[in-house]
Amino acid sequence: MRPLLIIFACFGLVTCSTTPSLVEQIRALGELRVVTRNSPISHYVGLDGPMGPEYDLARGLADRLGVGLHIFVPESFDTTLDELVARRAHIAAAGLTVTPARHARVDFGPAYSMVQPQLVQRQGDRRVSSVESLAALEEARIEVLAGSSHAEQLARLAEEHPTLHWHAIQGVDVDELLSRVTNGEADFTVVDSSEFMVARHLYPELRAVLDLGDPEPVAWALTRRRGDASLREVVSAHFATLDAEAELAAIFQRYLEPVQDFDYVGTRAFVRHFDTRLPRYRDYFIEAAAETGFDWRLLAAIGYQESHWNPQAVSPTGVRGIMMLTQRTASSLEVEDRVDPFQSIMGGARYLARQHARIPERMPEPDRTWLALAAYNIGWGHLEDARILTEISGGNPDSWVEVREHLPLLTQRQWYSRVRRGFARGWQPVHYVDNIQRYYQVLQWMTAGDQEEEPADLLASQ
Repeated sequence: MRPLLIIFACFGLVTCSTTPSLVEQIRALGELRVVTRNSPISHYVGLDGPMGPEYDLARGLADRLGVGLHIFVPESFDTTLDELVARRAHIAAAGLTVTPARHARVDFGPAYSMVQPQLVQRQGDRRVSSVESLAALEEARIEVLAGSSHAEQLARLAEEHPTLHWHAIQGVDVDELLSRVTNGEADFTVVDSSEFMVARHLYPELRAVLDLGDPEPVAWALTRRRGDASLREVVSAHFATLDAEAELAAIFQRYLEPVQDFDYVGTRAFVRHFDTRLPRYRDYFIEAAAETGFDWRLLAAIGYQESHWNPQAVSPTGVRGIMMLTQRTASSLEVEDRVDPFQSIMGGARYLARQHARIPERMPEPDRTWLALAAYNIGWGHLEDARILTEISGGNPDSWVEVREHLPLLTQRQWYSRVRRGFARGWQPVHYVDNIQRYYQVLQWMTAGDQEEEPADLLASQ
């Protein structure tokens, strides 16, 4: 009998001696099925396909098992665990907090982070400062996701505050709830701290005004089968390996570090300019990306850092245009009119490609691109000096993180006197690249595709 026929014949029959474990079923199927949600901190579709922390973690487990990955988003968040119970998915990797109600239905892997539930409202609206003040929200419009841990938490709080009422909304996601609060359609919602750290860059008018309860553990939910711990064991081993190799922290750092800092005024302007300015030049960035091979959103992030997408921008030193090219650089790139948006964008993209080509090919991405951006800002020579100082200090001159730490040394005589080009404003490229990373990350979220393939019901008969 072939493996799949054995699976179908014996699934659910604990006494069947030939019943394969859940992990064996996954390997026989050749596919790990993961249900997730569209969120910057979970999974989203970028220009090159699926990405996000949960996606990277799930991709790693599928590779570990030697199978393909099928990842999908349910029609509604509140049906996420139903996909596990119905055996249409093996794992729910959706930033789920572990609660007693959820644990009654499914298993959980090891906790890999902690989050703090936060009450969120629009800036300038009524504020609360303590749990006791929740009693004053009798007439407030509080909305949360149906099936979320936040709905469970509000139910517990209502036992102490009988006047507390809320609506559990079905068929929406966190993004829509935050939009409703921003637009005044709801007064409050509740989101996890990690999600709000990202969301405030998309909804700068919102504020977290109260922590609700204690921090909660986040883990993968796993389909449950009595007497079979194989899936939980392999998931635990996967996270233990990632943690031991520091890869777990690196995954979340890669996605979330660029947006840890928040500037209300700057973020509000960015969101406004995304709607009013970027549409005029988007096709130019796309064309420049097609020629140079960079993500158009990275080029757009550079343009925003340089000029806020203002083709008439000019600095006191004479650099001009969307990409703020010097006259010398423009001439070398055959840019005749620096304030012409198309010429400026194409010129800036070509100049970045020129810097990128000078970075040794042995360097991995994205370090090579971040170093190229630093050279775009401070010049190739000063970047090389910073790399030399990094090496003198025992660091890795091919790592942006380590070169970033040494660039500011170019302002100190005891250091810049040891390199060829001398003094440079080394903090400038650090802030420059940091800002571009943040803009680039937010642009990826704001332009991510939101259409997902429907999950095939291939596990239903198992």
